[in-house]
Amino acid sequence: MKFLKIVIFLIGLSTFAQSKVGAVDVEYILSKMPELTSVQNELTTYGKQLDIDLNKKVDAYKKLVEEYKKGEPTFTEEQKKEKQTAIINLDKDIQKFQENGAKLMDIKQTEALKPLYKKIGEALDKVAKAQNYTQVMQTTQDLVYLDPAYDLTVPILQELGITITAEEEGK
Repeated sequence: MKFLKIVIFLIGLSTFAQSKVGAVDVEYILSKMPELTSVQNELTTYGKQLDIDLNKKVDAYKKLVEEYKKGEPTFTEEQKKEKQTAIINLDKDIQKFQENGAKLMDIKQTEALKPLYKKIGEALDKVAKAQNYTQVMQTTQDLVYLDPAYDLTVPILQELGITITAEEEGK
């Protein structure tokens, strides 16, 4: 049994010794991609369209409320209930639209960035294979130290044809 434990330990060590782990800052690479500008413009345009649609709903709501206030003394009880229901429904619609607006923007952003992330992934794959990396992790704010020799960010930028200054390279 003791022999089996030693063999398993040695196999684990040899497997660990054969792996090469690197790291990459995907968000930094994304920020340096020239295509990001068109994505940001697309998102801005989409956001403005959502704002226009919301403003139309708000204007319709204000108009409905104003009409109700003007005509309230002359409305029958049935007309009052009908108008109040319309106002309440439009208010709920506006609230739902506002809640969904953030979700719609997130969906649009994900959809627009997908091709850029794919491009980064393909470049990462090429660089990792060329430099014999078995694992590549994404850097986060929690990462305390990373040996620059294992940082694949700059080689990936080069693979994508993006040049950065020496000062940016030391980021």
